[in-house]
Amino acid sequence: MQKLINFLTDRLSGKLPGTHSQLAMAPEPLDGGDDREMDPPEHASRSSVLLLLFPNDENNPELVLTLRSHDIDHGGQISFPGGRSEKKESVRQTALREAREEIGVSPNDITIIGELSELYISNSNNLVFPVVGYTDNRPTFTINPAEVEEVFAVELDSLVHKKNITVEDWDLHSYTYRVPYWDVHPVPLWGATAMMLNEFLDLYREFLTEHPPN
Repeated sequence: MQKLINFLTDRLSGKLPGTHSQLAMAPEPLDGGDDREMDPPEHASRSSVLLLLFPNDENNPELVLTLRSHDIDHGGQISFPGGRSEKKESVRQTALREAREEIGVSPNDITIIGELSELYISNSNNLVFPVVGYTDNRPTFTINPAEVEEVFAVELDSLVHKKNITVEDWDLHSYTYRVPYWDVHPVPLWGATAMMLNEFLDLYREFLTEHPPN
């Protein structure tokens, strides 16, 4: 696990895979639906999410995910802990505050190691900054039911296996889209969360190439 943290700390300070990786998991319009707008306007809202890693009992890295409560924005979908930035908050401060509010993990227990490429979500006019952090042990979660229905973790190794990726045609916003998603939970892991996750997994794939499992 520490080798991965060292690798990510260095890698996140350099050139990132960016849009190419994000779009690999983006819904694709098939019958006239709008192409995804990637360039945010000046008036876009700012948000942060936290990709939180921790080692399991076998010292393999796991990633924290949440199922959002049904009565909030993007309710019933899988996401990272996160939300809108408050005035004068930094990207990292927002991610840490939201993790504390949503899943009860103290900022004092989290070490931030860097940030991925931002992602503009045109439907909500929201520019999202993905922050990467880790804890030395599995966190004790305390769910805020007003925002989170469930918190769970997935091994990174299960996410890089193509067998866990499914592609289906869905009707979205009156159009048909070809939607790739991770089939690692009864609820599909798709959309903006999948796009941000794929950039992170491209870095993890680089790590595995340089440090193949024994």
